[in-house]
Amino acid sequence: MLGLLITSPITLVVVVAIKFESSGPVLFKQWRSGKNNVPFQIYKFRSMHEGRNESKVVGTYNWPQGVPDDFVFKSTACKQNGVTKVGEFIRKYSLDEIPQFLNILRGEMSFVGPRPEIIEISQNYNLTQKIRLQVKPGLTGWAQVNGRSNINHGKKIDLDIYYVEHWSINLDLKILMLTFF
Repeated sequence: MLGLLITSPITLVVVVAIKFESSGPVLFKQWRSGKNNVPFQIYKFRSMHEGRNESKVVGTYNWPQGVPDDFVFKSTACKQNGVTKVGEFIRKYSLDEIPQFLNILRGEMSFVGPRPEIIEISQNYNLTQKIRLQVKPGLTGWAQVNGRSNINHGKKIDLDIYYVEHWSINLDLKILMLTFF
């Protein structure tokens, strides 16, 4: 609740900017894997032109051994370059993530934890990779402060498993500090 209150001025500006720039809904919803692989709908501010499918995953995956370490996710929406000018800005500063405070209020996410995975990817996890699903996904996490989207899947999984196996309040505080500074 405090997160929504603190971000309300920014939220208002982002909502107005999205509505002014393009028609369509302000929020984007996508199914993601939560704790214990339970699906939930994640909320984000829409960053694409209306009609672009931000949630469509490129290809169908079937990895019996788990998601390959060198895998890097790219959605069809990114390939189609349907990102709006406002979308570029809110993605650059992660402002598109603000609506996830609603997911936190609903108990589907926490402030800190592994980022929620796209279902088409998590359904291919091997037993080791599934360890990251033992905790609630977070708004920020150990992988985000150690490379964000500039790391491959294997490194992300390693960092997320480290977080799960070494969780402490001190680690959460460190992640929160590194997120903002």
